[in-house]
This record gives sequence, C-alpha cells and structure tokens, in this order.
Amino acid sequence: MTADAGTPVIETQGLGVRVGGRTVLQDVSMAVAANEIVTIVGPNGSGKSTFLRALIGAVPLSAGRMQRLPGLRIGYVPQKLSIDAALPITVRRFLSLPRRVTDSVAGEALARAGVPELGKAQMADLSGGQFQRVLLARAILERPQLLLLDEATQGLDQPGAAAFYQRIEEVRRELGCAIIMVSHDLHVVMAASDRVLCINGHICCEGTPEVVADAPEYRALFGTGTKGTLALYRHQHSHSHDADCAHDHQPGVS
Repeated sequence: MTADAGTPVIETQGLGVRVGGRTVLQDVSMAVAANEIVTIVGPNGSGKSTFLRALIGAVPLSAGRMQRLPGLRIGYVPQKLSIDAALPITVRRFLSLPRRVTDSVAGEALARAGVPELGKAQMADLSGGQFQRVLLARAILERPQLLLLDEATQGLDQPGAAAFYQRIEEVRRELGCAIIMVSHDLHVVMAASDRVLCINGHICCEGTPEVVADAPEYRALFGTGTKGTLALYRHQHSHSHDADCAHDHQPGVS
C-alpha cells in the first residue's frame, strides 16, 4: 500500500517505554507523513534510540499505542554494526544476508547509496564513510516506505556527515519514503530535515529546524549558539562552527 502525501505512514499516541523498571519514554505522540524527513535530537540517555527501537517493534510499549500503514516496508540503519575484520565477506555477499537479492537489486541499492563501485570490495577494507553507505544500501534494498537511521554518521567527520545527509535527501526524493533520523550532529542533520523533535524522555519541543533551534527548551539543552550555525548549514552549507556551537555531545546509547 502506498501512502498519499500528508498521510501518516507511522503514528504514535501517548507512547511509553520502560526498560529495566525505569521509564525511558512517556507520552510521546507524533506522526510522520510520506516523503517527510523528521530528525530526533536530544541529550545522551534521552530515549532517542529507544524510540526508534520501539517503532520497529524491538522493545515493547508500556503505554500508548502505535499505528502503521498496513504492510509498511521499513528500512533500518543501526547505530552500530560490528563485523569481524578476519571474516572474508564482500559487500555484494553482505547485501544478500540473511536473504539473497539479485545482482540488479543490489546494484541499484548501492547506486542509490552513492557507492556503485563497491560490490566486490571486502567489508573489512571499507572506510567509515563507505561502511555507512553500504549499511544504507542494505536498508533500501526493498524500497522502504519508512527509513529509520540511528546515529548513522557516528565516526564520520563533519564534511562526511553532511555528504551522507545530502545522499539521504536524494534517497527520499527517489523513493518517496518517509525518513526518521536520530542524530547528535545537531547542526548538519537539522538542516537536512523538514521537522525536528527534541526528546528528553518526552517531546520537549517540535517544529521546523528554525522553530526548534529558537525554542527555550532546545537552547536549555544544547546552548544558545545553535541557531546561527543552523542558518549557515541550511542556507550556505558551510562546514565551519562558531565558538558557541561546541555543544555537540559524544555519541552514546540513548
């Protein structure tokens, strides 16, 4: 089933999650429409990654409900994936695990991810940026209607992260899929978004990147220099920071 523009592909109402007897998320209500890019930001431990895992059904809800488009196809790029460096496996073989795909499907996915030449490369020989592009290719093999990315640019430098998010925008345009991204790359990822949700156990604020960057709740978490840097990325695609924007926190399990 294909969603019309504006129709939610996934929606939560009053969603809550408890992990180890502790409430991690409470009263999270949101809806994501087809062809929309939504970014989720928040401090370490705020429940961002837990929210994504709840959306794919990897953790149970303790409250609220979730509704998906019937037959919704989901692609997922995890926060971290470790492959034994001693394991001889090519990119092409990796794309056929656990279910074999044809050469044409694999080639199309690699091309969409921006690395059409990597099919014969060994996974162990890939750079960080190439590895993330291959994970993206695997996530879009079956032309998902919803693409979820959890800290997909961990370990990439800022130009590499910006290039990755530009590729994500191109995937959205080509596939018409909705995209939900969790990231700590506040300035770059927000500039690539239609809407931003700031989560800290609940939704602190939401709206367009400019609205969220100006929200008191967001500034209390991330500092006051964010808005100016956001403008640089959104309009000039600069990779420079101003002094007040050194508020990026280190990646971690959220």
